[in-house]
Amino acid sequence: MDHSPATPEPRRRGISLTTQIFIGLALGVVIGAIIDATNPAWAVYFRPFSQLFLRLIKMIIAPLIFATLVAGIAGAGHFKIVGRMGLRAIIYFEIVTTLALVIGLVAVNITRPGDGVNLPMGAGSEVTAKAQTWDQILLHVFPESVFDAMARGDVLQIVTFSIFFGIALGMIGEKGRPVITWCEAVAETMFKFTNIVMHYAPIGVGAAIAYTVGHGGLGVLYNLAWLVATLYMALAFFILAVLLPIALIFKVPIRKFIKAVKEPAIIAFSTTSSEAALPRAMEVLERLGVPRRIVSFVLPLGYSFNLDGTTLYLSLAAVFVAQAAGVELTAGQQFTMVLTLMLTSKGVAGVPRASLVILAATLANFGLPLEGVTLILGVDELMDMARTMTNVIGNCLATVVVAKWEGEFVEASDEELAFAQARGEI
Repeated sequence: MDHSPATPEPRRRGISLTTQIFIGLALGVVIGAIIDATNPAWAVYFRPFSQLFLRLIKMIIAPLIFATLVAGIAGAGHFKIVGRMGLRAIIYFEIVTTLALVIGLVAVNITRPGDGVNLPMGAGSEVTAKAQTWDQILLHVFPESVFDAMARGDVLQIVTFSIFFGIALGMIGEKGRPVITWCEAVAETMFKFTNIVMHYAPIGVGAAIAYTVGHGGLGVLYNLAWLVATLYMALAFFILAVLLPIALIFKVPIRKFIKAVKEPAIIAFSTTSSEAALPRAMEVLERLGVPRRIVSFVLPLGYSFNLDGTTLYLSLAAVFVAQAAGVELTAGQQFTMVLTLMLTSKGVAGVPRASLVILAATLANFGLPLEGVTLILGVDELMDMARTMTNVIGNCLATVVVAKWEGEFVEASDEELAFAQARGEI
């Protein structure tokens, strides 16, 4: 998962959910191989159990996006902070996350890991992102009725309404506090709802893999491994081709920066939780020379609006599903997908398995088969570690860049860093 609650849950006995998912994946592969070798027609009996998981995910999407986006804009006070620093941070976030989306699209179009999976489209499925004129694209962004948009699962329109609603709510000040509190409560409820649904994930994953392997053969496993490799290569390219040049342009002390963010990055990689790394990241950035007021504003803001690794993964995974279903998306359709992901990826910070929920919403919005979600979920933990680490590194860099941009970065000396390291503060 991309984010988990900051406070650790009490340790419980039993097998972790991640282990259960891997067990479900392994059992699904074995069962699918047996079906493929005996009678592939039996594969269809496993499909309803994977589709049940997808229906549970779809129930979450609309209330989750609305509540988290409104609470994030109005409740966290981001809208009220209209100074230069906030504007610069948002501009930086949008540029970098858009580059991440584009890199994900380019990578998946070059390696094409979905070719040969033969994922079925399902009854009545069709690609809905047909070629549109500029005025149709513009008008489609704005819903005639938010209830109609929620009923149809039109993510882009839900996001548009939620942004305007959150801004308006922030403008009325204390009068809007009860509504903000309600949205925060709904968001927290949906977090728990997602946790409940994820307990069914091992069964859904096992059934999906059993159906896919039984239907298409063991060659599918090669495609999943190639998908994971593609993501790691794309993330490495993003760090070297986007984050490193940004650090050089803004004259960020790279050696000291790497030393400072190494521990938060390792925490994020090993726990697959950006929030688990947040307290340590705030501490080391302040030691590096970023003023506390900038750290406390930019870093949490980035956790909502600057998820570089997650946005890259989303564009890559969405096109992977299209390739697996044998659907060739045009450049225009992929551009529309990038626009949708650019907005929807901003709305669910803090949600367990957020990327899977947003991926499901995007696939549904484009008429692509949701079976792709359960197919990817089997290897999602491996991809989650890398993208979560990238999220943390990207947000730490963004915080230093904004401080440099504001002219308020006071670089710590090697002696100060060594002293802080000796005391266990960095």
